[in-house]
Amino acid sequence: MQEAIVITEQPVSVSVPLGYSFTLRCRAEGQTLLQYQWFCQYQSVCSQIPGATKQDLPITAQQSQLYTCRINDLYKNAVFSDWVKVEVHHCVARGLPPRLWQGEPVIVLNPTEQRVDVGKPLQLQCAAMGVPAPSYQWYQNGNLLEHQKKKKLWISHAKVSDSGTYLCCASNSHGEHWTNAVDIHVGTCHSEKFFATGKIALLVGNNHYQHHPNLMAPVMDVFELSLLLEQLGFQVVSLLDLNKAEMEAAVSRFLELLGKGVYAIFYYAGHGYEHLGRNYMVPVDAPQPYAPENCISVQRILQRMQQQQTALNLILLDTCRKWYNSECALSQVQPLEPWGNTVYGYATSEDAEAYELQDGEFSSGIFMKYLKKHILQEKKVTHMLEDVLEDVGQDPLVTGKQVMEIKHTLKEARSLTDPICPLRAQAERWGHSHELLSKLVTFPCGARVQLRFHRLFSNLIYVCAKLQHSPAHIADTRLLLCRPTEMDSVAIPKESQWDQVKSLLSSVYKQEELDCVFQLCGLQKIQTDVVLQLDLCYTQLSTKQRICESLQTTLQRCLLGQFFSQMDYSQPNYWRTPACAGGVCLRDAVALSMDLKGQASMRTGFGHSLPSSNPSNSSSEPEENDESDLSDLCSALLRAGPRQDCP
Repeated sequence: MQEAIVITEQPVSVSVPLGYSFTLRCRAEGQTLLQYQWFCQYQSVCSQIPGATKQDLPITAQQSQLYTCRINDLYKNAVFSDWVKVEVHHCVARGLPPRLWQGEPVIVLNPTEQRVDVGKPLQLQCAAMGVPAPSYQWYQNGNLLEHQKKKKLWISHAKVSDSGTYLCCASNSHGEHWTNAVDIHVGTCHSEKFFATGKIALLVGNNHYQHHPNLMAPVMDVFELSLLLEQLGFQVVSLLDLNKAEMEAAVSRFLELLGKGVYAIFYYAGHGYEHLGRNYMVPVDAPQPYAPENCISVQRILQRMQQQQTALNLILLDTCRKWYNSECALSQVQPLEPWGNTVYGYATSEDAEAYELQDGEFSSGIFMKYLKKHILQEKKVTHMLEDVLEDVGQDPLVTGKQVMEIKHTLKEARSLTDPICPLRAQAERWGHSHELLSKLVTFPCGARVQLRFHRLFSNLIYVCAKLQHSPAHIADTRLLLCRPTEMDSVAIPKESQWDQVKSLLSSVYKQEELDCVFQLCGLQKIQTDVVLQLDLCYTQLSTKQRICESLQTTLQRCLLGQFFSQMDYSQPNYWRTPACAGGVCLRDAVALSMDLKGQASMRTGFGHSLPSSNPSNSSSEPEENDESDLSDLCSALLRAGPRQDCP
């Protein structure tokens, strides 16, 4: 009996792009001259390849097929090699495989994030090119999955424990390559077609310019939009009047908060311009005339937003789009990636202006007038903006002057009303915001005063004082919050510049009687803790004398602006308490003085008076301030300061 034919080199499977040329090899040994014949199988039909009678079979990849080689000797013995697969990828990203490719694994298909019902099947898929064809190994949360060694991961009945982060390693004799990691959710929120892992918005309104005409509408527009976005589940940071360094710092912190699957909104109201398709925002300190280097490029912001793998990027620009300085060079910006997740909403068309509406004591932009009418609609973002566009176009006040414009690459029907299903890491990272708590302070005379904090904007806080209890031996009480010396270095705006903000506060809290109000604005410019002094003036009934008592308390800088803070808030200690533990305490000794002319007034942080409410003698217990600390936002501004360059 003759010895059998022994195959010494089996052909190997390959995974290659369309049109790639390679060679299948087969080697065998026998007692006589050997003959080779190659066969292929396509769609269950096996056929002999004419002329393929050599050890090597050159192939130019056209379609995926199976191949085998038959080896014969002169004694009519025959053996077949292993069947091997030539997998052909018809759709490969530009630049793949690399020019000097040696056959190492190259990922051409990454798995995608999924959310499934408990008990339903879960399938993940990836693909890689390689010569030889790569083998696959799946991992969950860094742990090897023993039985998941194919391109497709299949779990027939998903359990909650199957949730986690998955990725796959493709490897062959030349090396290994890993797919992107994806998060799989089994359980809640699975019924929604689209969802956000988080929603965050940065709103910037520039009103008061150093070298350009002031605006009125951004104050109200930013405030109203922030309220609407909060209804949609967005964490909102709203900032007024930022210089260039502050805008750059705010954007940098905003980008840090973005992550995979997040819905991100960037809104800007203020002076701006467009030149050759590039949009620029004008900071409050921009010179006259300004150039691109004095301004902030919107396209650069969007490019960095895309790098965070967000699911939706919505840019809303409520600015003019005219350009007057054609001699200035454009900023260098790389093209955006074609990820299909970007929407631009322009308040006006190219080379046109955007207009404001004067409505009594409040002003609003035409764009915002109609955006707030439609933004809560449960429809695709671009369809919602189309409704805004139609309304703006039909407004007789701006006919022929202002028409909204929409540009987008949104490939999915994502809506701002989509539910939020946060990833664990993002929930932890965003879970550090804390409310600014109300505090009850007691004067030596026994009067108790509640201090509360109302954050109308992320860099503007009102400190409000309300008399909670007045002892029987005093009368005619008056409260006054004094301007801290730390505010001396901050530029003081004109009285008229804050009229609208003061009116806004009055409208928001119009049913609440406040004895005095103090405005802390431009928080990003404050570089030290702020000492507030609260004066209580009263008439002592037994002596008929007018007496003033004073308390001082310190607001730590991290309390004033938390968005930029990197502090650990796990055990917050917002109030410095040098004299006692708990509550708002005395920084120095209580000051007693005589004042026969004590008058009530509501004062802002810049010394402007507001109409005072009637003195309150309520003895109700203090409640915590329900004004959420929406902005973790001002400490990077604190670090940037008014003249510090942003990297």
